[in-house]
Amino acid sequence: MSFPIWATSPLLYAVVLLVLLLAGWHGLPAGVRYAGIAIEVLLFASMTPLAATALSRAVAMRTLPARPCAAPRPDTVVVLGAGFEHAPNSPDDYGALHEAGLQRLFTAVALWKKLPDARFVISSGAGWQIREAVPLANLAVQLGVPSKSVEIEDSSRNTWQNARNVAALSPPVPRRIWLVTSAVHMPRAMGAFRAWGFEPCPWPSDLPEIRVHVWPGAFVPQGSGVGMTAIALHELFGGWDYAVREWWHARHTPKMGRS
Repeated sequence: MSFPIWATSPLLYAVVLLVLLLAGWHGLPAGVRYAGIAIEVLLFASMTPLAATALSRAVAMRTLPARPCAAPRPDTVVVLGAGFEHAPNSPDDYGALHEAGLQRLFTAVALWKKLPDARFVISSGAGWQIREAVPLANLAVQLGVPSKSVEIEDSSRNTWQNARNVAALSPPVPRRIWLVTSAVHMPRAMGAFRAWGFEPCPWPSDLPEIRVHVWPGAFVPQGSGVGMTAIALHELFGGWDYAVREWWHARHTPKMGRS
């Protein structure tokens, strides 16, 4: 996406709309006032854990299959990074990695241990002097993946580039892969990797709640709800953007001959 996650924060739009309503209240037509109030209520409702969980689940469940990936099972694991919490001090500064990235890596390593001869590809170019793929790769080795099995792609800056750059690795990455990323990010990632000639089998690092827990605090706007909704909206809008990219790519790029 060309815009950051904070740009999809419901709190941002709730505050902006509230300021606009208060500033122009007496000069606004009644219909505009009522519409503004209705939108404001919806924005605050979206910041509750109840709504945020439901929205995140709806976004994530769009591509998660009802049953495991069909045979032949892939022998390559591709895991996508999630960025840094802060600039790392060294290539083994694992505390600088984003929690979602760590979760993805732990999930990918656990999957790799079920197929220990598999290739283990890490894709992320987040960062500057130290790219995220480097500490992720070092951590994977610490967790038991042999260094000879680990490959990195450290120049991508978004999900589309993840897929494009993994497709350009040498030796070529097989067509069928295990794709490891967060569940809510999986639909966009699956679309991008399919566009670049892969047949990805999704292996989410987290699964959305099967049921939404109802408790008093679930109806109160909270910081966790703001964050979850912002991410879900980012992925939803990003999915629309990527659908256009996939359409354009399919019309203007020759079919890729991946084995």
